[in-house]
Amino acid sequence: MPQQLNKLRHCSYLIHFHLVVATKYRRKCITKPMLERLGQIFEETLNKWECELVEFNGEADHLHILMSVNPKVQPSKLVNNLKTVSSRLIRKEFAEHLNQIYLGKPVFWSRTYCLLSCGGAPLAVIKHYIEQQAEIE
Repeated sequence: MPQQLNKLRHCSYLIHFHLVVATKYRRKCITKPMLERLGQIFEETLNKWECELVEFNGEADHLHILMSVNPKVQPSKLVNNLKTVSSRLIRKEFAEHLNQIYLGKPVFWSRTYCLLSCGGAPLAVIKHYIEQQAEIE
C-alpha cells in the first residue's frame, strides 16, 4: 500500500529518517523501563517538532528511531534536541542507576550518531525514472 503524502500550504512531502544513537562509551546501561520511557520522550519531542515517531526499539547500548519529519526541520538540530532532552530526563529519572555506571558524570549519549534517509523506492528505481524523462527540445 503506497504511503500518503503529507501536505503543508506550499508543498507535499514524505520524509523518513532512521536515527541510531549509542550510549556514552557504548555502556550497556539501558534497561527495559528506560527503553519504554525513552520511547515516550522521543514521541513527545518529535510531536513538538511537528514530526512523528514511526518505529522505536533498541538494545542495552543503542537505540533505533524511525521518524517521519517535515521539510521545515533541520535534521542536525532535531537530532541534537532529541538527544539533549532525552539525556536530561533519563539522567534525572534514572539517576541512581546511571550514577553507578557513569560515576556521577552528567553523560548518557555518545556525541556521535547515525542518521539515514529512507523512503519507498530504491535509489536505482528513482535514477531510472529520472533518466527516462522526456528530452527538452
